[in-house]
Amino acid sequence: MKLPSFLPALLPTLFPPTVSTPASTPSSCNGSPSLCSRSYSSVTYLGAHDSAFIGPLPAQNQILSVGDQLNAGARFLTSQTHWWNNALRMCHTSCLLEDGGAVADYLKAVRSWVDANPREVVSVLLTNGDRVDVGKFADVIKSVGLDGYLFVPKSSPRPLAKGDWPSLGEMIDTKKRVVLYLDYGADESKVPFILDEFNNFFETPFDSTDASFSTCPMDRANKAQGDGKQSMYIVNHFLDKQVVNVGNLNVLVPDRQNAPKTNAAAGAGSVGGQADVCNRQWGNKPTVMLVDFVGVGDPAAAVRAMNGV
Repeated sequence: MKLPSFLPALLPTLFPPTVSTPASTPSSCNGSPSLCSRSYSSVTYLGAHDSAFIGPLPAQNQILSVGDQLNAGARFLTSQTHWWNNALRMCHTSCLLEDGGAVADYLKAVRSWVDANPREVVSVLLTNGDRVDVGKFADVIKSVGLDGYLFVPKSSPRPLAKGDWPSLGEMIDTKKRVVLYLDYGADESKVPFILDEFNNFFETPFDSTDASFSTCPMDRANKAQGDGKQSMYIVNHFLDKQVVNVGNLNVLVPDRQNAPKTNAAAGAGSVGGQADVCNRQWGNKPTVMLVDFVGVGDPAAAVRAMNGV
């Protein structure tokens, strides 16, 4: 979907964004020296939900560019993909509804940021609702040169146990510091650098309309760790609101109005508040706190607190 030329200028007035370039030093990892010795699976990451869909329209989930989402502290990017006009594109539900551009262009933006930030580990989760063959994703990844950064587990094609992931420092030192997941259709025996999301994570429910975020149930399970106790997990901490409810038609859109509260570091319904609920329930901190509107509120502060930095 092409935006009118005047709309991007409105974004700073809709939400004054908080963006800061990562303060990495030669001895730091993801902004802190203390994270270098921590395993990838024991760190909590701020996630940008539907990170390719940027703008003020109802179907758009972010207000910052992909690079600025990363500058604001996101280290786990997610987005939907669809097969459209014989190509992989970043489309929200349908390319007729919201077309965020070619997957190749999105991944170029990720690579550009990774190139410029050599002490950062970044993860990307792409959804594959059209069940496109994994080889087509591999072709796009190779075409933009991202494959050289992609982490391949030592156990491949079997998933790593949670306790067997390398440290952030090791991933940075070996220059394998981008982890790329596909929710459906991954085949690590064919493409080892595209990991199966649900061999590594479980997720909490998405599309919540309950602003309290007072629970943390498992929704989609880790196929390798069904009870969730030894699994990394993604908390879908983004609030929707219902705009249509007629018969079988139920339309939800991201709740921009309440984003400052939803993305707050602490308090009722906040990122930190739900993280505490999840920690108590599962006996370990979330791996990813996934939010809309990165740059609104201070979700990065909540994640820093979870990591003790």
